[in-house]
Amino acid sequence: MPRDSGTLATTDGRVPGRRGRATRQRLLECTSELLTQTPWRSIKVIDIARQAGTSPATFYQYFENVEQAILVLAEELMEGASLLAELVDGDWTEDASWETASSVVTGFMGYWETNRSVFRVVELATEEGDLRFQGLRVRALNAVTVTLARVIGAGGAETSPAGTDPMAVAGTLISMLAHVAAHQYGFEFWGIRTTAMVDTQARVLHWAVTGRAAAEVASAPAVG
Repeated sequence: MPRDSGTLATTDGRVPGRRGRATRQRLLECTSELLTQTPWRSIKVIDIARQAGTSPATFYQYFENVEQAILVLAEELMEGASLLAELVDGDWTEDASWETASSVVTGFMGYWETNRSVFRVVELATEEGDLRFQGLRVRALNAVTVTLARVIGAGGAETSPAGTDPMAVAGTLISMLAHVAAHQYGFEFWGIRTTAMVDTQARVLHWAVTGRAAAEVASAPAVG
């Protein structure tokens, strides 16, 4: 999604116009597309420019190098995370809690799948000790974690059977969601259906937040 022109600038400090913003966005989209096909360290500026139907000189008007373009894509992960936080901040009363838990899990899986290629780079770079990507990963998931901790804490620390520290419980749950989403295809290779993984995560989340087991009649939510 293009950002407001006031937050954008070319590498020489100019604010791009409408066409410039469209070109910049196209370069980002092509970078994301290439990340699904090519190891990120193998992507060259000329590859992105060719895919975008422009020149390397045009690329350098907006980004210093390929890594900077990927960092911009990673920054945009936080926009999707804010929507997840809204799902977490839903209705956890007894009549609506299962639907809310299911929506959070399916929303998280969809969010990760949409941004899988970028998340893969973020995860790899974080493992390599790159503090820029590590910081972006933390920030991308922070809004969801903080919101979930607030929801858990709102009922009193004793409400969650998963622990007395709401942030610890929330951090554990978000880590679970992130890990399962990242390794979804591996689980499928082992014969574990994605629908079953989604259902199990929703049940764990529901139990940890409300202290109640999900109704036996609850069915596995579909992955969007």
